[in-house]
Amino acid sequence: MTRGGDAVTGNDPTEDAVVGDAVAEVAAVGDDLAGGSVAEVAGVEAAVTAGAAAGDGPTREILLVVHTGRRSNVSVAQGVAQRFAAAGVRLRVLKDEAPDLDPTCYAQVVTADDTAAEGTELVFVLGGDGTLLRAAELARAAGVPVLGVNLGRVGFLAEADSDKLAEAINHVIDRSYEVEERMTVDITASVDGRVLESTWALNEASVEKSSRERILDVVVEVDGRPVSAFGCDGVLVATPTGSTAYAFSAGGPVVWPDVQALLVVPSNAHALFARPLVVSPASVVALEVDPGGHPAVLCADGRRTVELPPGARVEVVGGSTPLRLVRLREGPFTDRLVEKFSLPVQGWRGPWVG
Repeated sequence: MTRGGDAVTGNDPTEDAVVGDAVAEVAAVGDDLAGGSVAEVAGVEAAVTAGAAAGDGPTREILLVVHTGRRSNVSVAQGVAQRFAAAGVRLRVLKDEAPDLDPTCYAQVVTADDTAAEGTELVFVLGGDGTLLRAAELARAAGVPVLGVNLGRVGFLAEADSDKLAEAINHVIDRSYEVEERMTVDITASVDGRVLESTWALNEASVEKSSRERILDVVVEVDGRPVSAFGCDGVLVATPTGSTAYAFSAGGPVVWPDVQALLVVPSNAHALFARPLVVSPASVVALEVDPGGHPAVLCADGRRTVELPPGARVEVVGGSTPLRLVRLREGPFTDRLVEKFSLPVQGWRGPWVG
């Protein structure tokens, strides 16, 4: 079983070709507005900044987060920066990513912490779902929305694919977009009443075995009452957003994002009753690691991990702070699901109209 994420090494020729088309499209738009060179656009950005300082109005700022592990993504970032600069929008970039980007692409370098996105209009993400989850940590802390452009594979969280990149940029420049809130979960890990870690997740919290040759013995509890105990590879507590991520790979149901619920999904459980559960968003789901068993690992969104000793307890509740996602187009989640997973719908005739 694997989680979705961005490849860090290597380049897929097919993906590079698709992304290359996006580079050309964005560059063409940028050339029309800015005379064609990134250096010239830097001059445009400097003029915009100077105008704001002189009292012509506040400068719009965006935090750009890029999966720079692919050469083609860096090229796309150059074109995106050129387009935003020509429209008078300043870009911030993260300190860890700045060395891979041309200095003319950005006006400010910031550390990837809770203040990185403060004062920005949104966080613009170039990459896959892994990059978007990384950006979500920065956006949620600042209360600003996230707009993802998928340069990876499935990219379920992203609002636009690479062939719609120029369109996404135009929506941002024109402020013609909507913002929707997605449910998160708050997570607390403890042992003997002592808190080990408090964190959050957009997709899921998972408690997993710490080594592949061992079995994790766990008890699932909902609202203070035990539901079932079994040996397994792990147990996930997911949001509706996360129902199409790791929980989906573990055999959980797909839940429409406007449904408020928590999903409890066992992974490879050795038990007669080990079905996924859908519980109230107001419920408290607890996972207890057998005190006489093996250690485990808590993982939040596949990014933040905490080692759990035997006897540890993980409580998951509906999050106090949602994540805000940019939406550029109207349309049912059903269509997005069919498109992303290439689901067969041949033979569908639609509702009968008399």
